[in-house]
Amino acid sequence: MPVASRTSVSPWPKPEERERERVMKREAVLRMAVKSFNEKGFHATSLDDVAAQLNVTKPTIYHYFANKDDILFECVRRGLEGISEAAEAVERNCGSGLERLKALMRDYALIMTRDFGMCVTRTADHELSVESRALFRQLKRQIDMTVRTVIEDGIRDGSIRAGDVRLMTFTIAGALNWIARWYDADGEMLPETIADGCIDIIVGGIAAQPPGHAVRKIGEAR
Repeated sequence: MPVASRTSVSPWPKPEERERERVMKREAVLRMAVKSFNEKGFHATSLDDVAAQLNVTKPTIYHYFANKDDILFECVRRGLEGISEAAEAVERNCGSGLERLKALMRDYALIMTRDFGMCVTRTADHELSVESRALFRQLKRQIDMTVRTVIEDGIRDGSIRAGDVRLMTFTIAGALNWIARWYDADGEMLPETIADGCIDIIVGGIAAQPPGHAVRKIGEAR
């Protein structure tokens, strides 16, 4: 009987190929689910719907995620992770506090026009499990603290006018988060246009005025 060659290729996928396929399928589930969460809401989305859109069975989804809450948390974590990475990059950059804040705000705004970023704003805390909710809030607090730090740096270096740092942070986060509520991917405005426009408006309210610049009061004649 002929002996099989030791150099023959195995018909079975290699471990790294299996892992790559697993990651791709898990990613497909996430991307299909986040679109449905954003369009219909978490409670109105069923895993049966997600499975049908992917042309798989619901048990297949359970192979990658424990339950629907697990999928939702991963979606919002992805969105927050993007903002966190932008915040970390800003902390490593040089420049004035205002310059760094503008860079962070632009990345933040762009993330809010993408599916995972939208999911962060469109997901209410109570829709997550108690454990996931705590992690969700912790991630948001970390981003909040980074924004505050950059603002404080800007006040110290004179590029941002003195004011209530906490209020500035809430106002900026609120404005940028709300993009996820009204942004329309089929609309006329590009994400970059929205980001730049929002930054111009926000910066107009917090940037330090150059020496000798007179601030015109509302109703005052030009």
